[in-house]
Amino acid sequence: MTFGVLTLIIACGLAGPLVSGASRLAVPVVVGEIAAGVLIGRTGLRAIDTRDATVVFLSEAGFAMLMFVVGTRLPLRDPGLRRAIRRGAIATVLSFAIALPAAWALGQATTINHPALFVLLLATSSSAVVMPILQEGGLTGSGTLRATAWIALADIATIVALPLALEPSRALRIAAGGVAVSAAAGALFVILRAIRRNPVVQALREDSRNRDWALDLRLSLLALFALSALATAFGTSILIAGFAAGMILALAGEPRRLVQQLLGIAEGFFVPLFFVTLGARLNFRALATSQSDVVLALVLVGAVVACHLAIAVVMRMPWPAGLLASAQLGLPAGVVSLGLTGGLLTPGQAAAIVASAIVTLGVSSTGAALLARRLRCDT
Repeated sequence: MTFGVLTLIIACGLAGPLVSGASRLAVPVVVGEIAAGVLIGRTGLRAIDTRDATVVFLSEAGFAMLMFVVGTRLPLRDPGLRRAIRRGAIATVLSFAIALPAAWALGQATTINHPALFVLLLATSSSAVVMPILQEGGLTGSGTLRATAWIALADIATIVALPLALEPSRALRIAAGGVAVSAAAGALFVILRAIRRNPVVQALREDSRNRDWALDLRLSLLALFALSALATAFGTSILIAGFAAGMILALAGEPRRLVQQLLGIAEGFFVPLFFVTLGARLNFRALATSQSDVVLALVLVGAVVACHLAIAVVMRMPWPAGLLASAQLGLPAGVVSLGLTGGLLTPGQAAAIVASAIVTLGVSSTGAALLARRLRCDT
C-alpha cells in the first residue's frame, strides 16, 4: 500500500457524488463508488491489489464505519416509531416466514446452495437507504411509520443473524462473540447515560465545543474500534460491533455536531474506501460470461421485490411501501465481504448479489415517489 494507491482509491470515491449529482434519477452515491472500484479492480485495470494487508484492513475499518452510520440512522428515539413497533415486529416475523420457502426455491434454482443466506437477503431492508429518502421527501403518516418500524427491525435482525448464517459450524463461538459485543455495548450505553450529567464531564464537553477538541467524536470512535477489537478476538463479524456502536448513539440522542463529524470522517474517507475496494474485489467479467450468475442477479431482484410487496399487502400498508422496503445495502455488502473472505462466494456470484442490491435502490426510490403521490392524494 502506497500513498499513490491511496490517492487512486480516494479519487475513485469522488465518482459517487459526481455520478449521483449529475443524474436526474437520484442515483445513490454508492453506485458510482462501486463502479469506480470495478473499473480499477479485478474486472478492469487491476490497478490495486485487494489482497494487500493494508488495503484489507482499511476496507474492514470502512465496513465498521458503514455499519456504524447505519446504526446511527435508526430512528430509535422517534415516539411514533415506538408506537408502530408491534406491527413492525409482526411484519419482520412475516418477512422471515415468507423468505423461508422462497429461499429454499432459490437455493435449488441457482448456483448458491445456501438457503440461510437467501433467507437474510430476502428478509432484509436498509435503514441507511430508506431513512434519508423519507426525510428528503417529507413522508409522514401511520403507513410510513409502520413501514419504518418494519424496515428498522428487519435491518437489525438480519444483520445480527448474518455471521451465524454464513458460518454455522462456528455458531457457538460467533454467538458468544455477539453476546459479548452486545453486553459491552449495553454497558457503554449505561455508562454514557450515567456520566452525561456529571459536572466534570459537562465542563469537558463545553471545553471541547469551544476549543475544537472533537471529544465526542474521539469517544465514539474509541467505542467503535474497541467493540470491533472485541468482535475480532471472538472471531465474530465487526458488522455487529459497528452496528451496536451506532445504536448506542442513536439511543443516546447524539448532538448535531457529532453527527456532522461522524458523517465527515465516515462518508468522506472510510465508507467510500470500503465501497471502492469492494467494487475492486468483484469480477463483473465473470458475471457477464456466466449465464447462471446473471440469472442469480435477476431472480434475486424479483424475489426481493415480490416478498416485500407481499408483506406490505398482508400488513395492509400502502403497496408502494413494499417497494420502498425492498432497498438493500448494508447486508448485501456484508454478505459479499464475508463471503469472498471466507471463500463461500465466487467473484461472479458476489458481483451478482451487488448488482441485484443496486437495482433494489432504484426500486426503493420509485416506491418512495409512488408513496408520496398516494399520501398526497389521500390528503
